[in-house]
Amino acid sequence: MPPVVLPFPREEYAARLARTRAAMAVAGLDMIFVTDPSNMGWLTGYDGWSFYVHQGVLLGLEGEPQWWGRAMDANGARRTVWLNHDNIHGYDDSYVQNPAKHPMADLARLIAACGGARARLGVEMDNYYYTAAAHAALCAALPEAKVQNSTGLVNWQRAVKSDTELTYMRRAARIVERMHQVVRERAEPGIRKNDLIAEIYQTAISGAEGHWGDYPAIVPMAPSGVDASAPHLTWDDSPLRRGESTFFEIAGAHRRYQCPQSRTLYLGPPPQKYLDAVTAVTEATEAGLAEAKPGNLCEDVARAFNTTLNRLGFQKDSRCGYAIGLSYPPDWGERTMSFRAGDKTVLQPGMTFHFMPALWLDDGGIEITEPIVITETGAECLCTTPRELVVKV
Repeated sequence: MPPVVLPFPREEYAARLARTRAAMAVAGLDMIFVTDPSNMGWLTGYDGWSFYVHQGVLLGLEGEPQWWGRAMDANGARRTVWLNHDNIHGYDDSYVQNPAKHPMADLARLIAACGGARARLGVEMDNYYYTAAAHAALCAALPEAKVQNSTGLVNWQRAVKSDTELTYMRRAARIVERMHQVVRERAEPGIRKNDLIAEIYQTAISGAEGHWGDYPAIVPMAPSGVDASAPHLTWDDSPLRRGESTFFEIAGAHRRYQCPQSRTLYLGPPPQKYLDAVTAVTEATEAGLAEAKPGNLCEDVARAFNTTLNRLGFQKDSRCGYAIGLSYPPDWGERTMSFRAGDKTVLQPGMTFHFMPALWLDDGGIEITEPIVITETGAECLCTTPRELVVKV
């Protein structure tokens, strides 16, 4: 086979393994089994749409990781990971979606062969890709192992981005800027929402500044009118209408690095309460961004945002930001830090967030959000999209 083209130098993967193993040692773990595809990719480079079947990376305290998955996906591993091919293992297809036998029985044999039959084994129990049946089958097949929860262990090692990771996120930022420009240029009363979304998708995949666009980890959110009072509705074939707001929560992506950003469109003159809400959100956003600097806590950002928002007559019950980076469906968040009361994570240069100061009103929604990176001196917005309500009269 031709050589694998890795998105990062081998030295960066080695540093990632070292950080992860240090965290394993602190947690008292001999091995971890990683099923989150973003964690798999971050550790080994694996990249494929195969997360609908059981797969993962087995990592001990020394030696190369072991990639394990469906046999037909092993060639995908050979084309994307930095591992020696002897450390790529595929299970027979008779295990796939077969109620009579579970792939975890095959994984247990690999763990035992790697000396883990009695290991302290960490698994990502609160993870989209690791099921209750998988956990039960694995524990039954490894009766002498001490299987315990290690959810988030790898995710936290990803918190501070390398220069190359930030380069990929900046490329994704250029893409989402173009996507929002399409909304500004093409949105008008009567256009079917699915037609507009099709143009957004075409722009997303075409990319920007010579860099290709990847698939986003979440599909575009684009509810209008009263539907926009809910945060996670998508689109249909209904036309855009005058007198309604539509928010577009969309993301540019490059090499699976996600850069989400939201803007809200209003067709026709906006009601005063929308203008007041936008004023409150933008002022509160400035207050929150001013606190997003090294040494401060995540909760400091939330406090500054909510104090300003409440003073201006509005309230937000949910968090106002979360960590972002490398991700796969169904979520572009890293599932670690959040801007909310009680989160005492110390901000460090290189951390990246989706600052998400959205408001959902009784008859619509306001989403004007910013992807940011913490720098040595404060918060840098990754995008240059104007921070305003998009009004087309």
